[in-house]
Amino acid sequence: MDAIHPGADDAQLPFAIRPGPRFIALPMLLPVTPGICYLVGAGPGDLGLVTLRAKECIEAADVVAYDYLVNKQVLAWMKPGAELLYVGKQAANHALPQEEINQLLIRKVLEGKVVTRLKGGDPYVFGRGGEEAQELHAAGCPFEVVPGISSTIAGPAYAGIPVTHRDFNTQLTIFTGHEDPTKEVSSLDFAKIAQADGVKVMLMGVGRMGELTGKLMEHGAAADTPVALIRWATTGRQQTLTGTLGTIAALVEAQGFKAPAVCVIGGTVGLRPELNWFERRPLFGKRIVVTRTRAQAGVLSQGLRALGADTYELPTIRIEKPHDLMGFGEMVQECHKYEWIIFTSPNGVEAFFNLFFKLYKDARDIGAVKLVAIGPGTAKKIAEYHLSVDFIPEKSVAESLVEEFIEHAGSIENQTVLWVRGESARDVVAQKLMEKGAILDEAIAYRTVPETEDVAGGQARFREEGADVLTFASGSAVDHFMALNIPIPPETRIASIGPVTTAALKRHGLKAHITPSSHDIPGLIKAIAAHFAK
Repeated sequence: MDAIHPGADDAQLPFAIRPGPRFIALPMLLPVTPGICYLVGAGPGDLGLVTLRAKECIEAADVVAYDYLVNKQVLAWMKPGAELLYVGKQAANHALPQEEINQLLIRKVLEGKVVTRLKGGDPYVFGRGGEEAQELHAAGCPFEVVPGISSTIAGPAYAGIPVTHRDFNTQLTIFTGHEDPTKEVSSLDFAKIAQADGVKVMLMGVGRMGELTGKLMEHGAAADTPVALIRWATTGRQQTLTGTLGTIAALVEAQGFKAPAVCVIGGTVGLRPELNWFERRPLFGKRIVVTRTRAQAGVLSQGLRALGADTYELPTIRIEKPHDLMGFGEMVQECHKYEWIIFTSPNGVEAFFNLFFKLYKDARDIGAVKLVAIGPGTAKKIAEYHLSVDFIPEKSVAESLVEEFIEHAGSIENQTVLWVRGESARDVVAQKLMEKGAILDEAIAYRTVPETEDVAGGQARFREEGADVLTFASGSAVDHFMALNIPIPPETRIASIGPVTTAALKRHGLKAHITPSSHDIPGLIKAIAAHFAK
């Protein structure tokens, strides 16, 4: 078996490897420039509506400047060491005046930085992106505009309201309810807007709803024209308020309906009873906290969001290299000498094969060794490396793994086994296998440490708002969450992925209210949905 010589990124491998051919690096997705500003539309709120180009720009940025309406979970895509700047604007509460934002962007670009300016929706739809682009141009700064999905279209769509429909309109009018406060005279022509055919969409007008609807009716708009307001559109905390031009202002006042919201005016609002698909999802409106690592949170968050949940991430742990990286590397290099390799977590799989493919050029170099996975999630991770698993127990816990594995293998006496695990893994696997005569080596692939950063603001949100469900997918996540000393509201339900995690909860005096029959992420999602379907 020929080993591969490490590239520049692998120069610090603490063990000897034999020289051989090198991998060819893929070209960068983003151009290399001395300094540039990406004016990026971050979409209306749903993380799934952020464009791939926007994600690339966030990942490449040396500096990220973001607005109030940006979903803060996109900030988890930033590279380590990137500078994060909040420049958001709310009514009567501006973090920075627009002129200072302009100068900030220019200064960072002239310093040679890659700057990603994140705006809610689309930067050119009432997002002042045009103003910032003009200032960048005047200063001689390169820039690129990355369009985003605007709430003017996405918000109504998620509320079951098409902005165009040939039975109702052939024209769409978009206007703002919040003009530049420095203007002496309004440029809004309410007479033309009121008399315009078709559907009208207004942004940023909730605080002036009575005044704005009054002016439209004064200029001839019918008082019984259907109106809908969509707050926090496209997210699991979306709220929709319907009425007419004549009633909507009173309804806003009576219900305490607040910004940010999109306002739709026109006949297509009447289609909402038929087309309201998003708010009918089984977990719509449920606030669910995901405590997995940043790298792993996505699968659980995505699955819950697909059911309508308002998910936010509060990572409690971070995966790091083991203390004895040399020892781990030597075992990976000699892995083909074993008869069995047992993987008890996706983290172990990833750490193992990331190092394996720095050492060997072909998956077949693993030899005739048979692979064991503790559960479907771990098996799926192995499959990503184009390898099949030889055995998966029915129950995804260490005790079942050993018992069922021994039954599957017959006698394991004098058979060589490599157990790939984390530093904090329980000793059940080792004890049971050695009792049965296996020749066992333990490859410690990673360790979990407390997550010290809260870029997306999950901790602050949980302290302020709480949640309907708090999820845990490992015992270490439980331990590190409790170390944060964040009170858990009594009404919050706790969801545990399996017995080991439940045992960790019990050690801290907590109860698991939701537990899946299948101890993996799909099972956890299914169990949460079933809990609220009762």
